[in-house]
Amino acid sequence: MTLIKSISGIRGTIGGKVSDNLTPFDIVKFVSAYAEWLKETSNAVDNKKLKVVVGRDARLSGLMVENLVCGTLVGCGIDVVNIGLATTPTTEISVTAEQADGGIIITASHNPKQWNALKLLDSKGEFLSKANGETILAIAERPDSKYAEVDDLGKISYKDMTQYHIDSVLALELVDVEAIRNANFSVVIDCVNSVGGVVIPQLLKALGVNNVICLNCEPTGNFAHNPEPLKENLTEISSYIAQNKVDVGFVVDPDVDRLAIVCEDGEMFGEEYTLVSVADYVLSNTKGNTVSNLSSTRALADVTVMHGGNYYAAAVGEVNVVEKMKEVGAVIGGEGNGGVIYPASHYGRDALVGIALFLTLLAKKAMKVSELRAIYPNYFISKNKIELTSKIDVDTILEVIKGNYKHYKINDIDGVKIDFPQGWVHLRKSNTEPIVRIYSEAPTEEQADKFACAIISEIERIVGDMDGGLERDLF
Repeated sequence: MTLIKSISGIRGTIGGKVSDNLTPFDIVKFVSAYAEWLKETSNAVDNKKLKVVVGRDARLSGLMVENLVCGTLVGCGIDVVNIGLATTPTTEISVTAEQADGGIIITASHNPKQWNALKLLDSKGEFLSKANGETILAIAERPDSKYAEVDDLGKISYKDMTQYHIDSVLALELVDVEAIRNANFSVVIDCVNSVGGVVIPQLLKALGVNNVICLNCEPTGNFAHNPEPLKENLTEISSYIAQNKVDVGFVVDPDVDRLAIVCEDGEMFGEEYTLVSVADYVLSNTKGNTVSNLSSTRALADVTVMHGGNYYAAAVGEVNVVEKMKEVGAVIGGEGNGGVIYPASHYGRDALVGIALFLTLLAKKAMKVSELRAIYPNYFISKNKIELTSKIDVDTILEVIKGNYKHYKINDIDGVKIDFPQGWVHLRKSNTEPIVRIYSEAPTEEQADKFACAIISEIERIVGDMDGGLERDLF
């Protein structure tokens, strides 16, 4: 199958051959390299043991990977704080709470159940920079890994950080628990049988939401549907809301860093508009700038300008967005896949923060979710992909496309993004799957699809009729 090493971590399918998949050997290899990097870069003094927080989502391979990760860290002489089933943002904030030297999140996020991954954190609970990630990959190829002798082995402690995370959300100045409680919302949640089912019901109760309907909230790892929170995967919750009197629906991915919202009529709020709506609320109270990645909707820029701020685009990948947010002093940012990054909380995508801020906004606006969606600029994004084969030279394709459209505004910090007067197209190699993503946006769905089809046709002309044609798919 596939082993992908990128700024999004070490990601692969479970089982199969060493170095081709995420096998036990590969897990030990990369965790050992991470441990060595920590030792080489740590400021620890007086031979104090390093400490790493480990958390995981509920996917089927999670416990197996957890045991390997924790055992390897102990074997490297590093103490482990094992927080068990925990969301990605919970693990991130636990690193600083525990004054740890780093963290490892065991999750393949939105990927199907056969996938898992090691997401590596620094001492601030943030994803590693590209440079540090590349250093760890280089260390992993060294033939001289060294492990601790018996008296120097690390120790494992166990801690549940769920309530700590919830309390941190409740403490945010812009989260108004009283307003949410007084709104008396009825909420349906779909947690795709992963860790969201542990934390989201508790969060909603703490926010004063008493009427909560749980779909797929048992953390079994047997995903009830494709775990990516896209419209075509959310028919169950959409149908439920359409047939019952419910104010809003929330859907999270397996590690709870992405948030999709469903309107009271069962229609999708739009994953792009999770960040847009939360940013609207934050900017109405805190003046400042915003950041999203190149594949995110123009609506965020529109809302930012409306509030007197400046919008900036970053390369795709949370670490790139966070880096840009720090550079421009953004007060809110994230990614158009439902990822909200709110620095007042921490520099990481966090669906818990997104839910709390969105419910506060909804309570203060005193309108239906569909009515709230209608106040924002309306754009449509078409999301397509091309499966990579050995015959596809992505770099050559991007260079030819860039040259063919040089009379338009081009951004090539991450693939190629072409800005047209009526919209844009962004094509880039995925960080998490062996595919080329082709995203396009326009004021109408028809125009967005037209942009995408034009680029796909052009790619086909560039590469020729490879293997009977390109493998392409509409998300």
